[in-house]
Amino acid sequence: MLEPLRQGLPPLDPATVSDAASCALPPRYEAVREARQFTRGTLDQWHMGERFDDICLVVSELVTNALRHGLPSVNGHGPAQNPPVRLHLMRWTERLVCAVRDPSHDSPVARDSDDFSAESGRGLFLVDSFADSWGWHPLAGTLSGKVVWALFRVPPASGGSPNR
Repeated sequence: MLEPLRQGLPPLDPATVSDAASCALPPRYEAVREARQFTRGTLDQWHMGERFDDICLVVSELVTNALRHGLPSVNGHGPAQNPPVRLHLMRWTERLVCAVRDPSHDSPVARDSDDFSAESGRGLFLVDSFADSWGWHPLAGTLSGKVVWALFRVPPASGGSPNR
């Protein structure tokens, strides 16, 4: 259902981005709450608060996966001190992309689970269910790791909003 996982974003011209915002997230699970708060504030500023629930659920899952699976461990006893996890929100006229960068080169793995009451293991299933499309790609150049992204189709903006 979730294949292919290694795919690029659909063609989106970076020059046509109408809004973009990003934030660095600390390597601790409280960062998921910080990511939701950042997403709420950004979507409110962009007058997209009505999409908050779906987008926030996906952001929470992407950030949780980055923290749980994308951070290196120190002697197997927890995350290293400062690995870079970053949340990016980008809006085009009728599309919103949520992207989470982490330092791991490992591809996201969707687990097959028939137990929908399980505490974990269904994050990518939820991303696939709530986003219009999603995927991941390795980073190139001076950045190391990968980006996992989710795309939402949104109604056109009704007015201009300041860039962040």
